[in-house]
Amino acid sequence: MTKAIARDNGTDRRLVLLVGLVVFAAAIAVLLSFRSVLLSGLTTPRDLARAAAVTFLVAVGATVNVRIRIRATNHGVSWTEVASVVGLAVAPVPWVIIATGLGVGIARAIPRLPAIKLAFGVAKDTMLAAVGGAVLIVAGWSWPWTGPITRSLPALALAYLVVVVLDELLTLPVIALATGTRLVHLFREHVDLRVASMVARFVVILSTLLILRSNPSFLIVVPPLILSLHLAYSSRVRNRAEREAWQRLARTTDALNVVDLDQVLTTAVTQATELFSADEVDIELREEGRVVRGAGGVITLRGPAGTPSAIDGSVLTTRLEGHDQTADIGVLRLRFAGPVELSEREQYTLRTFASALCTAVRNAQAYAELARIADEHAYAATHDALTGLSNRRHLLDEGTEQLTNRHADGVTALVLIDLNHFKEVNDTLGHGAGDRVLTQVADRLRGAARPDDLVARLGGDEFAVLLRGLPAPAIAAHRAEALLAALHEPLDLDGMRISVEASGGIAVAPASGGMPELLRRADVAMYQAKRAGQRIATYAPTRDTADLGRLTLGGELPRAVADHEFTVNFQPIVDLGSGEVIGAEALARWHHPTHGMIDPLRFLEAVERSGLLPAFAEAILDQALIAAGSWRDAGFDLPVSVNVSPRSLLDARFPGAVLARLRAHDLPPDRLVLELTETLTLSQLDVVDRVLSRLRDSGVRLALDDFGTGYSSLSLLSRIPVHELKIDRSFVTAMESTAEAAAVIRSTLDLGRSLDLTVVAEGVESEPQRRALWELGCAAGQGHLFARPLPSGTLLAALQRGAGGRPGALAAPLHDAGAVIRLPGRRTGGGRNRTATPAP
Repeated sequence: MTKAIARDNGTDRRLVLLVGLVVFAAAIAVLLSFRSVLLSGLTTPRDLARAAAVTFLVAVGATVNVRIRIRATNHGVSWTEVASVVGLAVAPVPWVIIATGLGVGIARAIPRLPAIKLAFGVAKDTMLAAVGGAVLIVAGWSWPWTGPITRSLPALALAYLVVVVLDELLTLPVIALATGTRLVHLFREHVDLRVASMVARFVVILSTLLILRSNPSFLIVVPPLILSLHLAYSSRVRNRAEREAWQRLARTTDALNVVDLDQVLTTAVTQATELFSADEVDIELREEGRVVRGAGGVITLRGPAGTPSAIDGSVLTTRLEGHDQTADIGVLRLRFAGPVELSEREQYTLRTFASALCTAVRNAQAYAELARIADEHAYAATHDALTGLSNRRHLLDEGTEQLTNRHADGVTALVLIDLNHFKEVNDTLGHGAGDRVLTQVADRLRGAARPDDLVARLGGDEFAVLLRGLPAPAIAAHRAEALLAALHEPLDLDGMRISVEASGGIAVAPASGGMPELLRRADVAMYQAKRAGQRIATYAPTRDTADLGRLTLGGELPRAVADHEFTVNFQPIVDLGSGEVIGAEALARWHHPTHGMIDPLRFLEAVERSGLLPAFAEAILDQALIAAGSWRDAGFDLPVSVNVSPRSLLDARFPGAVLARLRAHDLPPDRLVLELTETLTLSQLDVVDRVLSRLRDSGVRLALDDFGTGYSSLSLLSRIPVHELKIDRSFVTAMESTAEAAAVIRSTLDLGRSLDLTVVAEGVESEPQRRALWELGCAAGQGHLFARPLPSGTLLAALQRGAGGRPGALAAPLHDAGAVIRLPGRRTGGGRNRTATPAP
């Protein structure tokens, strides 16, 4: 068996050394053969004829071969050893050695093979002939046979076996070095076919010698026999190669069915090297601008597109496109060290592989995009869009996992941080500025936190930091101080220096209740800090009774609404000059069967959060309108004031519900005053403007409660169409001791006169306050000086009884009749927000 090797100018030194040794050994054998011919007188015409016949037979055997491509090198499996062994059996060994070298040289020179390939082919077959001849001589072979064939057969078989084994030992290492293929792989490849071919060739040799022994004229049947065996062997090799190629293609396409793009490219590069027997394979993706390159089943490059290759040879390029040829995503390149032309089957395999690779890449890219979108959604679901911090959901999940599975990691605590007066930033500088403040606060908290801490924004201006792995509970206070200290320095906002104050609550993880209870305790501690005027407070169970009570009451709200436990008391609004009642404010109370009368401060917030607000507000409004109707029937036509929850103003159906209740109780709209709290909601939402405009247009009167305590009072007046301003009780209480409070009251009264608005003072507790307000020009007021909140019937009895013999009056006048000219304008309502009831 002969195999030819082609190499470029960069041939491996080991390959050159091995080929050189074979050439040297063959040259020695040829020289010794010439010497033996001359010394033994083997120059007769018969000897020369035999030598010529052997030369011809060897040349024919070397020409007829099976070609196999390994990378850029074509290897031929020929019948040269058959001709050599037959020649050794019938002709002098020296002449066979010379004829083998000459015949192989003639056959190999015709296609103009590279020098190293030609030299190795001639030298190897010459050396095989010399070794085979030596074995026959040592075994005592002679021609023609003089005895039974069984006596000569072992020598012939031994010579042939030595030639075949030596052929493998010389050829396979050279192919491995020339192609960079593993020697074990070459030895195992088609080993069954090689063994079968070896047996068939020996049968041909034996048959040829038997024909020559019995009748040389039968030698004519030997060439057809050799050709038939050659064609059969070639067909089996070709079928085996094609079957294995399809199997490798099927395995490769199956291996591409993964969703990771890097794994797809790695598999494609490493498998294509073997599939197409290429020296190097690279895949370039056009959109990503990168290339993955490999050789010998190993990735050698992951880099930008256009990176040059070290292999300078032929390149076969195939576009990566689907069967519909619509998606051209890149190219697949097969590189070979020398010129290569793929067979028709290999070309079809290449197109099929490229199409499968295109599909795999597109699937992996689609999966990566879906995974990216899923990650974005998962991130958005657990993080705050403005600051990038974790949100409440993520905080609860992480905290729950920490409390459930990591008890041995140390103490877990939560710091809840709330910015003080943040509404001022929004109202004065706008919400864009407020967002930038929140972003800077988030950055500072993130920078002050430890790597193991989780910083979250719970909503609005409320932040939380989950402290994990603390060595002791006392450390939580020091860490909280550091977090709040990070907010001490003023913030830079469009060139302005803005100071941010914050309150913090600290809670250590409880033994039970989990993360929700930890968050609740931190919230309790934070509000304790706010109420005490402190920067930080640590949760104390002894101070949590009010919060626990409010939580308990919240669970009883549905029953209280259903059982009509909510009642309404009324505080009269009085003309400060005459002492006559000009209105009343409705104040909700909860008559609890166990706890008695409960103040609104303890249940109004729970009502708003419970979802019971519409039913609760409707019940309060009904009671207020019923009271106003009873007073009118008794001869006291007084308007009633009811507070409105900001949540009610977000409902576009609210005006219709209010007007329906007025019609049901047969009261004109101007007998109802809705008191509004100055809130962020009122100043921002267009729906609120529409709701209030419809109420005013329908005749319902509007009042702005606690005027002067917020940061946007004047801006609200320009948007909300109110009829009345109510001065907060804090200014009335302080007017006798501070000039600033008196100035606020005076400016509010001036503003009311200029806008033709009624002004009512809350919290009038003494006659000096009443007189001072009246002298400043305030026409109306309410407070304990005149009456505390009373049930409807009690207030009616007081009106009927009157003061100083005057029904409808609750205080003596400040002047004699006719001594004062009453200011124009009719009082229509009043009230206090903090103890007032939300309307529907």
